[in-house]
Amino acid sequence: MTFSDWGGRLVTFPAGRARHYRESGMWSADPTGRRLHQIATRFPDRTAVISAEGSTSFAALDRRTDQIAAGLVRLGLERLDPVIFQLTNRLETVLAWYGCLKAGLVPVATLAAHRMHEIGHVSRKVGAVGHIVEARTAGFDLVEFAREHAAGHPSIRHIISVGDEAGKTQPGVTRLEDIGRETDPAAARAVVEQIEAQIDPLDVVAFQLSGGTTGVPKVIPRIHAEYWNNALLYARRLGWDEHSRVAHLIPIIHNAGISCGLHAAHSVGACLVLATADAPTAFELMARTEATEVLIGHGHYQAVLTPDFDKARASLRRVVLSGAKVPPELFERVDDGAGHWAGQLFGMSEGLFTVTPLDSSTHARLTTVGTPIAPDDEIRILEPGTENELPDGDVGELCCRGPYTIPGYFDAPVHNQDAFTSDGFYRTGDLAAITVIDGTRYLSIEGRIKDLINRGGEKINAEELELLLLEHPRIADAAVVAMPDPRLGEKTCAYLVATDGEPLSMNAIQDHLAQLGVAKFKWPERLEWVPSLPHTNVNKIDKKRLRTEIAAKLLAEADARGAVV
Repeated sequence: MTFSDWGGRLVTFPAGRARHYRESGMWSADPTGRRLHQIATRFPDRTAVISAEGSTSFAALDRRTDQIAAGLVRLGLERLDPVIFQLTNRLETVLAWYGCLKAGLVPVATLAAHRMHEIGHVSRKVGAVGHIVEARTAGFDLVEFAREHAAGHPSIRHIISVGDEAGKTQPGVTRLEDIGRETDPAAARAVVEQIEAQIDPLDVVAFQLSGGTTGVPKVIPRIHAEYWNNALLYARRLGWDEHSRVAHLIPIIHNAGISCGLHAAHSVGACLVLATADAPTAFELMARTEATEVLIGHGHYQAVLTPDFDKARASLRRVVLSGAKVPPELFERVDDGAGHWAGQLFGMSEGLFTVTPLDSSTHARLTTVGTPIAPDDEIRILEPGTENELPDGDVGELCCRGPYTIPGYFDAPVHNQDAFTSDGFYRTGDLAAITVIDGTRYLSIEGRIKDLINRGGEKINAEELELLLLEHPRIADAAVVAMPDPRLGEKTCAYLVATDGEPLSMNAIQDHLAQLGVAKFKWPERLEWVPSLPHTNVNKIDKKRLRTEIAAKLLAEADARGAVV
């Protein structure tokens, strides 16, 4: 089974481009699970993962994930069955990921914070057969949530828990820790090899989710031919090898987590230091394990400026910054010219990565997001809303295509018409320019066209939240905008018009969104009740004015408190 088995809902790469990517070496014929096995065979005794739960060598990781794959097949899961992932950064998450890949299953990379609004849509869109959830997460029972989600679901047949105590699972739930445990390793390897013999390089290896601007997230299909190589080129750009220790703080079941953390580290035999988003704890783990590399998203920019970071800094060689403009004081904190190097990453789940070359000047490393990692990546800066290419230095919409950039979203033919140019370039919605420094064409990001709030790296779709707010009978109009936040970069502010002129409390708004099953990180963190919303001269809501207004109001409030925004 390949693309054709998804009933035409997958967009294929044009034959000529696919042939070129194979011939240039940008694509691989090997299944992703086999790529891990090859690395484990090469570096069996080296440490593959260190987390708060423990560590594992490459040999042990390879052996245990073979067993999990064989156990998943024994449960009745079949190749290309999609499986929803709702797991945090822990060792078992890595086992679950590779176990599914080796079984030929398709992980669907959602967040532990997602709720019925998001999970229900995505799982039905892809026809999910399994749901892997973490047990005993703080404040929310994901196992019970999975059971509720499965009730009446057209295709969910399996619920698997991670981190649950032996003998205490709920009916109909299987512990990951028990799956394949008693399987003979040689027999498990034989099962995996049998499955891999059936995998086509064009098979979907994972579904990621977009931070798109219309409705719930779009589904992004990544394929075996390109996904591991995408990560490998990232690792090579940064000079990693089997002696590197790569720390990762943001959710691992994200495209950045997989491509810049898990697969990137393992593609060169490096150790993944799997931390959590809690900065002090993460920095402590990095110091203890002597991490040499780390990706810092802008949700952790402020934490890097604190003394806690000193614990981790001593062993670090390279720090990659991503997600927002890098303040000079942050850059100087992580790049001191004395063995500590800092660069930048710009990437997206749809595929394109640009990363700072190691030999770039300080000016280029501070002011740009580098260059594409693949020779076959193509970038154009187009006049927004057109296909007219702009000259270097002019700001326009960043558009791209290449071996790691999808040719279309899953089951979204109407959206794809607007999301791609007539010759297959993906319209990112980001404003960018090509900046020439020392003869090299670097990419600089100058803003965005898409209506998104970037809350510590999590993209919140303003239109989606507005439509959900408008489902409340006492809300007549709504406009959601980003407001500046010193820690997360941006938070969500909702400008609301009440039907009866009487504002609702924040608790009432939160209760409304909770009842709709909306993930909590999407909830507005400030409400501004107004008689009406301002409009532009073409009768669109003037969000620029609202963003300016809330930024000024926050600054005035901070001045009154003597605080800093």
